[in-house]
Amino acid sequence: MRDKVSEEEWKIRVDLAAAYRLVAHYGWDDLIFTHLSARIPGPEHHFLLNPYNLMFEEVTASSLVKVDVQGNAVEPTPFITNPAGFVIHSAIHMAREDAQAVMHLHTPAGQAVSAHEDGLLPLTQTAMLVRGDLAFHDYEGVATDLGERERLVADLGTKNGMLLRNHGTLAVGASVGECFVKLYFIERACQAQIMALSAGDKCNTPPQGTPELAAEQGAVGLAIAAKLLAWPALLRKAYRLDPSFAT
Repeated sequence: MRDKVSEEEWKIRVDLAAAYRLVAHYGWDDLIFTHLSARIPGPEHHFLLNPYNLMFEEVTASSLVKVDVQGNAVEPTPFITNPAGFVIHSAIHMAREDAQAVMHLHTPAGQAVSAHEDGLLPLTQTAMLVRGDLAFHDYEGVATDLGERERLVADLGTKNGMLLRNHGTLAVGASVGECFVKLYFIERACQAQIMALSAGDKCNTPPQGTPELAAEQGAVGLAIAAKLLAWPALLRKAYRLDPSFAT
C-alpha cells in the first residue's frame, strides 16, 4: 500500500494504525467494535476506517479501508466496514473541517460515566482539563440511522469531546495524535470518577473557580502537549510494542 498512496496519506495511515494498537494496549478495545477514523486531505473528503473483522491489535497502515462520505470503499479491499461506525464518524468529518480524526470507545468506565445523570464531574485535574470541551448526545439505539447524523453534529457543536449517553466516549482532533491524547484524558477522567465514587460519597469539592481555570488551561495546553510531546512519545511506544502496525 505504501507505494500506492501519497506520503501525506501514508503518514496518516501509520498514525491511525498506531492509535488502534495503543487502544488495544490500554485495554480500551471492545472486541472488533468501535472505531477510530481519520480524514485524508483533499477535495474528495475520503477517510480511513478500520476493517470490521480485525482486532485492533491486528490493524496495520495498509489494512485501513479508505471510504467516501457514503461509506463506500473507494479502492478494492477484502475488508468490510461497519454501518454504525460510518454514521457517527462521517457525520463529524463532513460537518467539521477541523475534524481530521474522530475516535469513539465503549470502555466500561466511559459507558458508566455516560450513563451518570451528571456526566463527568470535576473530581480530578484530568476531568477539569477536558470537561469544558465536552458535549452530550442522547442514546438513539445502535447508530445505523443516517438521520441521527444531523442531531449528533448539532449536539457536538464546536466541542472536541462527547459523552454518547448510555453508550461511550468520543473525541475529535485536528490530527490523530491530538485526538488520541484528548480521548486518553477523557477516558482517564472517567476511570478516576468511577473509582472515586466507589470509595464513598464524600468527595472533595475543588475551590470555587478552579474547574473553570483548569478548563481554560486544558483548552490551550492539551493540543500543544499532544502535538509536541505526548503523541511522539506514544508513537515511539507503539513501535516498541510491535512495529508491524506501520506496514
